[in-house]
Amino acid sequence: MIGCALLVLGIAVALVLNALRDSIVFFSTPAMVAEKHIPAGKRFRLGGLVEPGSLQRGEHLAVSFKISDGSATLPVAYQGILPDLFREGQGVVAEGALDPAGVFKADTVLAKHDETYMPKEVADALKKQGHWKDDYGANAGKKSGDGGKSMQGASR
Repeated sequence: MIGCALLVLGIAVALVLNALRDSIVFFSTPAMVAEKHIPAGKRFRLGGLVEPGSLQRGEHLAVSFKISDGSATLPVAYQGILPDLFREGQGVVAEGALDPAGVFKADTVLAKHDETYMPKEVADALKKQGHWKDDYGANAGKKSGDGGKSMQGASR
C-alpha cells in the first residue's frame, strides 16, 4: 500500500517537473528561441542586448527594436513607455509572445539598473557564445545599494 502511494507520488512529481522545465528558465535568448522552435502565442521572457541602430519609434508610443545575443537576433514590438534607462547596446529582458510573423510582441520591458549592470543570465549567455567583453562587469554593483541586481521595468 505504501509502495503504491510512493510510486504514484513519484510519477506526479516527475510529471510536474517535466511540465515546468521550460518555465524554470528566467528567459530565453534569441538563439534559444530559434533552437526550441517556440510556437507563436506562447508567453516567455526574451533577453539579450538591444542591437545598436535598431530602435525605431512610431505613433501612439509604438516602438520596435531588435534583441541580439551575438549569434541570433529577434525583432521586438512594444507599445508603451520604455523604462528611462532603456538604451541601445544594453541588456534587456522583455516579456510577451511571438506573433505568426516571428516578431516578439512584448507587453513588459525590463532595462538594466545602471550603466554597468547586466542580468547574470545575459552575461552567461554572452560568455557562452564568446561575445563577452571584460569591461561589461568591471564595475557591476558599485553604484546601486542592492548589489546591482535591480531592474527598471515598464509594462502596458
